[in-house]
Amino acid sequence: MNDEVNKTLHRDVLLMVLLNAFTTPMMLSAVNVALPHIARDLHMTAVGISWIPMSYLMASAMFVLIFGRLADIYGRKKIFLIGTCSVVFTSLLAALSSSEVFLLAARFLQGVSAAMLYATQVAIITSVFPREKRGQMIGYTVAAIYLGLSAGPLLGGYLVDMFGWRAGFVFHIPLAVVVLLIAFLRVPRQEWSSEEHAVLDLGGSSLYALSIILLCAGVSLLPGTAGIFCVVLSAAGFWSFIRHEYAIKDPVFDVSQFFINRIFTFSCLASLLMYTATFANVVLVSLYLQYILAMSATSAGMIMMTQPLTMALLSPLCGRLSDHTEPRVIATAGVVVTALGLFMLSGLGNGNGASLVIVALIITGTGFSLFSSPNVNAIMSSVGKKYYGSATAAMATMRIVGQLASMVLVTLVFSLLLADIELSVENTGQLGRAISTAFFIASVLCLGGVVFSLARGRMR
Repeated sequence: MNDEVNKTLHRDVLLMVLLNAFTTPMMLSAVNVALPHIARDLHMTAVGISWIPMSYLMASAMFVLIFGRLADIYGRKKIFLIGTCSVVFTSLLAALSSSEVFLLAARFLQGVSAAMLYATQVAIITSVFPREKRGQMIGYTVAAIYLGLSAGPLLGGYLVDMFGWRAGFVFHIPLAVVVLLIAFLRVPRQEWSSEEHAVLDLGGSSLYALSIILLCAGVSLLPGTAGIFCVVLSAAGFWSFIRHEYAIKDPVFDVSQFFINRIFTFSCLASLLMYTATFANVVLVSLYLQYILAMSATSAGMIMMTQPLTMALLSPLCGRLSDHTEPRVIATAGVVVTALGLFMLSGLGNGNGASLVIVALIITGTGFSLFSSPNVNAIMSSVGKKYYGSATAAMATMRIVGQLASMVLVTLVFSLLLADIELSVENTGQLGRAISTAFFIASVLCLGGVVFSLARGRMR
């Protein structure tokens, strides 16, 4: 009877998490397809466009540690459900935006809401499933994310062409409602909170959030003196945050794991660099296809889904493989393959055919599949049960900070090469050079990922 109850619980929890892992990325990737439409409607510059994804990522990076800690203290499902409800509400706000400032504010609130999900999804899976099935279930979760990223450009592109960019913010809401129904009706008494009684470190949380804000603001102001000043202050803030967290009893981010757990440390650093190198792909490719190749949102979406669809197909296989094969070997091979795909994308020039983009995205997707699930499995298997929430938050932080750094890189390149130019068909040459530069820098960053992935040592 107990086995039957466990099987039912496992099935319901997996469905709840997978649906949520699918819906939010679907909306996010749909918004990336809609960027040129938003820019035309709200008269935004190239740097302004980069802030549409960056404001979301900045908020997620600022709050994911806080919600990871709160989930450990008060319950992972509770934070998960609050996040689901909040994403629905903030998506409606974004769809109703009438100005650039209103939209960026709504995107920031979306990022805060999504941080609750990023801090709890893998923690819930890890709490429910036994160690021998963990890699496979994490693989399914990663696959759901990539399926959402695959469906978003295609469905979102079609809806944007038919109904306008606002439709890209709301078409995921019915599935989010299904998640809430499963949670309340099928998983009513589970919370998966940690056994420890701790308090939230407000000082460390504030210091970390301020450092994130200074970094983003500083990059947008470069190469001016104010920008340099903000970036330096941000670096000092991050260093002070690490020292503060190491010294207190109940840190919001348990940095002690970075000093005592080699596998955890280098796996997180490898993840940070990989997301920095790859996340901006969707934004850069969207701009390239719609501005330089003059494609519709629907056509661009069909090509953009190539990479996440590849990752959705391969991630469960790679996750299962990491249950039996040394993750370091699989993940390092993935970094090398990803670097090759990014280097191919750096060769994009004005008017190059879409076939090169498709092949490069398939290669990049294959590489990231080989890296992602095995790397997550290595991180979660390197810590004890009471640290699952903190480890998930750390992993989510590396991912989100990496994604944020990726957009920071794009914003920096756009600031230096495009300045305050409002994008149009007349300046596609400058845009093409900026896109190629960003992809080349990303491919070089993967070299650091190879070093960190190899340096982690053997998990088994």
